[in-house]
Amino acid sequence: MLNPDTLSQLQSLKSQMEAEKERAEAVIKGTQARYGFAVLDDGREIFIPPDEMLKAFPEDRVKVCIRPTKDNKTIANIEKLVASPLGEFTGRCVRKGKAVFVEPDLSQLKRWLFIPPHARNGVKEGDYVRCAILRHPIHDGKPQAKILSIVGDENTSGIENLYSMAKYGLATDWGSAGKAELEQSLATCKPLETEKRRDLSDLEFVSVDAAKTQDIDDALYAEISSDGWTLFVAIADPTAYIDINSNLHREIAARGTSVYFHGNVLPMLPEELSQGTCALSEGSERPALVCKIAVADSGEVGDFEFIEATVRSRAKLSYYAVDRYLNGQYDELMSHATPLEALYQVFQALRGHREQHGLVMEERREFRWILNDNKQIESIEPYKKLLSQKLVEECMIAANRCAAHFLAAHQASGPFVTHPGFRSDRLDEARKFIAMHAPALAELDPTTVEGYRDIMRGLSAPEQILPLRTMVNRLLTRATLSTDSGAHMGMALQRYSNCTSPLRKYVDFLVHLQIKSVLHNGDAKQVSAQMLADLAERLATTRAATQEAERWLSSKYLARLAAGEEAATFTARVIHVNSSGFNARLDDNGLEGFVDLRKDPEKFSYDKWTASLTSTTRRFQLNQAVELSFLGVDMENKYQARLGLVGGCGLKEPRGED
Repeated sequence: MLNPDTLSQLQSLKSQMEAEKERAEAVIKGTQARYGFAVLDDGREIFIPPDEMLKAFPEDRVKVCIRPTKDNKTIANIEKLVASPLGEFTGRCVRKGKAVFVEPDLSQLKRWLFIPPHARNGVKEGDYVRCAILRHPIHDGKPQAKILSIVGDENTSGIENLYSMAKYGLATDWGSAGKAELEQSLATCKPLETEKRRDLSDLEFVSVDAAKTQDIDDALYAEISSDGWTLFVAIADPTAYIDINSNLHREIAARGTSVYFHGNVLPMLPEELSQGTCALSEGSERPALVCKIAVADSGEVGDFEFIEATVRSRAKLSYYAVDRYLNGQYDELMSHATPLEALYQVFQALRGHREQHGLVMEERREFRWILNDNKQIESIEPYKKLLSQKLVEECMIAANRCAAHFLAAHQASGPFVTHPGFRSDRLDEARKFIAMHAPALAELDPTTVEGYRDIMRGLSAPEQILPLRTMVNRLLTRATLSTDSGAHMGMALQRYSNCTSPLRKYVDFLVHLQIKSVLHNGDAKQVSAQMLADLAERLATTRAATQEAERWLSSKYLARLAAGEEAATFTARVIHVNSSGFNARLDDNGLEGFVDLRKDPEKFSYDKWTASLTSTTRRFQLNQAVELSFLGVDMENKYQARLGLVGGCGLKEPRGED
């Protein structure tokens, strides 16, 4: 039996231990290993041992007890769950003995989750699924999941697209409220009957698009004027049928864009509108927002006007047919010679002016994927951008420039498309790079449109030995959406927006709302910074979904190519270099992959100033030709293809003898 002094000492020790503990709320941060960290509200990160991590998921908010260990370290024990943001997620069904689990497709959650028999919903091993948490592991570390739906398996046609849609939560159906509003709108809206709409149906508009395109959102017409041409860009007008406060509009905003997978399309608008009522179809009178532009002989864009109009397209022409006509190889379009010849002249003038005063994106070799009946890549064919595609592109750019000037002139709250050029936090590095590789450009100011333009032209000049233009890409920003007018450095324009694809892009839809508000004597304040931030996030999500599906498809194709021949290899070009290795684009099909040099027997040093990796015997830099083999797929990095060096690749030139 313990005497009173011993009991007192034990009680004192217990009190001391309790006093050394701290309790607080924290957010769980997972790692690639089994342990994790508790991130406290004051910014501290406390280690969570593996056994404790079993009681929570990454991003859970929990109450923790922070205590010292015997070796004077600090750890956190998870005591209570406050909130768990993990809702629906995707993954793949796996089996261990008779037990069925889902392997979550979540970057920080690597544990399998048990699916009890009553929650399996007919799932089988290998199925790709949508799931939800059935039982949180807070009490005993044994979580359970339930199957919400089965997406398919490896034999499902287009599984790459279907799974990416499910993983990134892309909408595939329309809500009942939106459908009802659409039916009512189609029955009651008569936009062609309003007196405010100008009748331009006598102009010989033609659409030029891919042969299979049905959501035709623009048509073109041009005529010669006294000092150049008058260009008319007719743009479909879906805002005439969609109430801004409707459920349908909210669904359109939530989608943000039409999403184009290889073999599947998720349209932004219901097809009754995008392919029917609103499409500028051949022979049908349609409501349109028309941009009328004066184009000078020099190609300079002059006065312009936006008109709510009625138009009637005379023909739906394919890019291929128009290209053959413009190259003198196709006489069947002679009936449309008047608008086509004028449009071609306008294109030449606009393009020439942009090449002289702006920046035109460098052309690179393009590739077309040919899919089989199972929506897998059958073959990949190279192709060049057609003259007809450049013609349409130039007319669209002219209209978009006019939209930006119109919005700015009326103090609109956007949306503008801005591109600041060099990242503000990398300007000093950019200046050092320019001084090192192109000293003749060092005095130019990279923060001005003119300075940035001249720098980019100089870096792209044919006499440059290194691919300097590509090398500075790591220092550049992405284009962003803004409520304020600003420069678009990438095109060397003072301002820019997008208005020519309102059937496919919500940015363009918003621009139409703003322009039409001004035309109806209202203000142009219907766009907020939060709206554009939300839209940018949705666009990033759809981009991630399509890129992941494309990587998955292309990696399967590469695996088939590699298996088709003994020791199959691929010629490629280095397109990006970092300290870990380099990305390469294959010459024959344009597919890309990563060469990881971290585990190479030789140690490579990375030089950011020359965008190169160098070892004792080998060197790799941008635009270098390399020979590679296919090693497999990096599942941890969203199906990125893993490529390996073929023997002798990248060897340095032997030094000559003195």
